[in-house]
Amino acid sequence: MAQQETLIVLDFGSQYTQFFARLSRELGVYSVILPFDAPTEKIKAHKPLGIVLSGGPNSVFDKGAPHLNPDVLGLGVPILGVCYGQQLLAQYFGGKVEPARIREYGRATIKLIKPSKLIPKKADGSVAWMSHGTHVSKVPDKFTVTAMSGETIAAFENAAEKIFGVQFHLEVAHTEYGRQMLENFLAICGFKRNWQPASLIDTEVKAIRELVGDGNVICALSGGVDSSVAATIVDRAVGKQQTCIFVDTGLLRKNEYEEVLDMYKNLGLNIKPVRAAERFYAKLKGVADPEKKRKIIGAEFIAIFEEEARKVKNAKFLVQGTLYPDHVESVSTKGGPSATIKSHHNVGGLPEKMGLKLIEPLRELFKDEVRAIGKELGLPEKIYNRQPFPGPGLAVRVVGEISEEKIRILQEADAIVREEIEKYPEIRKDLFQYFAVLLPVKSVGVMGDGRTYEYACVVKAFHSRDVMTADWARLPYDLLATISSRIVNEVRGINRVAYEITTKPPATIEWE
Repeated sequence: MAQQETLIVLDFGSQYTQFFARLSRELGVYSVILPFDAPTEKIKAHKPLGIVLSGGPNSVFDKGAPHLNPDVLGLGVPILGVCYGQQLLAQYFGGKVEPARIREYGRATIKLIKPSKLIPKKADGSVAWMSHGTHVSKVPDKFTVTAMSGETIAAFENAAEKIFGVQFHLEVAHTEYGRQMLENFLAICGFKRNWQPASLIDTEVKAIRELVGDGNVICALSGGVDSSVAATIVDRAVGKQQTCIFVDTGLLRKNEYEEVLDMYKNLGLNIKPVRAAERFYAKLKGVADPEKKRKIIGAEFIAIFEEEARKVKNAKFLVQGTLYPDHVESVSTKGGPSATIKSHHNVGGLPEKMGLKLIEPLRELFKDEVRAIGKELGLPEKIYNRQPFPGPGLAVRVVGEISEEKIRILQEADAIVREEIEKYPEIRKDLFQYFAVLLPVKSVGVMGDGRTYEYACVVKAFHSRDVMTADWARLPYDLLATISSRIVNEVRGINRVAYEITTKPPATIEWE
C-alpha cells in the first residue's frame, strides 16, 4: 500500500508496539511496524516522516541485545525513543545507562523540569506508565532533561535535531497525556494527518482487478467481519470470478449458518454453501484435549475447502481476511521462539499445496479499521459489527469432549445471552464479546418436585480494545438474573449458571 506519509515503528520486542501503530492511525497517520533490524532501504522505501524506537524486554547491557541501526539516525527525520528506545539513544549519543536503584513498574508521576516540544505543560504532575529496571543516569551532550519521575530521567530531548526520548510508555492508555504527546510528535514530523482506512478500498479493487485478469478466485468465508469484508472488496474487483465457500461445521452459533448465508446472498456474493457437520462430529468423537480439537477442526476444514476449491476451474488465487497484526514480524529478542498459547484456525498451507497466489486485501489493517471499511462498503451492521468468533467455533466453548447434544445445549444458552444483552444498546456498545461456555461438570439441582443432575454454564462478557488485555464487564444484576432464569428454564440440560469475573491476563478469552 503506497503511502506518501508514513510513521515507522521499529520493534525492539515490546508488548505495546502495536499500540503505537493503532494510536497513530486513529490520529490520521498511516503507520508501519518493522523489526528493529529492518534493512535501511526497506525503511526508506516507506518514505517515513518520523520514526519511533519501541520499548523491549532487554537491557542494553544484555549479551546479544538488539541494537540501534545508526543509518536510521541519518535519515533526517524526527526520532522518538520509548523506554528501551530511549536508552539506546542515550547510549548511542554518549550518555550513560545503568541499573536503576529503584525500579519502576506501573503507575508513576512525572514532573516537568524544563519546557518540552513533546510533553505538554499540563502533563506536569500527571500519571505515566513505567516498566524498567535500568535507566538513563546521564543524558548525552546537547540533550536536555525535560521531565523526571523521582530519581529517574523520565524524558530528554534535542529539540534542534528533533530527537526525543521518554522512559515511560506514552502509547498505553494509562499514561494520562500520552495521546497528546504522540500528537505533538506527529506535528513535529509534519504529518498532515489525513489518512483514512477507507482510502484502501479503491486502491485494492484496482490492484486486485489487474492481478486476477481472467483467472478465478476462491475465498473461505467464516461468517466473521474479516473474511466478509475481504470477500466484498474482491467482489467489487472481479465479481463472479470469485467463488466463496462457506462451510457449516456444526459448530456455529444457533441459526448462524442460515442467517449468514442469507446475508451473503443479499450482498450478491457468489456463494458455495457446504453442509459438513457430520464430518466434524465424527472426527471429534472422543477428543477432549483442546489443542487436538483445534488441530482436527483446522485439518478437516482445509480438507473440505480443498475438495470444493478443486471444483472451481481456472482457480489461481485464494482470498484471506488476514489482518495487519498477523503479518507483523514477531521479534524474539531473547533468541528463542515465543510460547504457543493455542493454535489458530486458518487455511494456512493451501496456497503452496494447490499452487494458489494469495490475495489479502486487509493485510495493512487493524480490526477496528476493517469494521470502518465494512461500514463504508455498505455491509449490514450485523456483519461489520459482528463479535469476533473463534475459528473452531463452539468446540472451544464446550470444555472437554464435544457431542452434537452438547453443542445444541450451548447454542441455546448462548443465544439467550446474546438476545438479552442486545436488548440494551447502551451496554452492548461497550462490550467486546459476550457468550456462554458449557462446562464438563454436572451438579444436583431441583426443578419442581424433582431432582436434576445437569450441566453448568458460564456466562462471559468483557471489555477490551485489542484482546491483549481484557476486563470482565460489570453487568447489571437484573440483566444477569434474567439471563440465568431464562437459561435454566428454557435450556434442557443446564441447571446452574455462573458468571466469569477473571481478567486477561491471567485467563485467556476462550476457555480452550
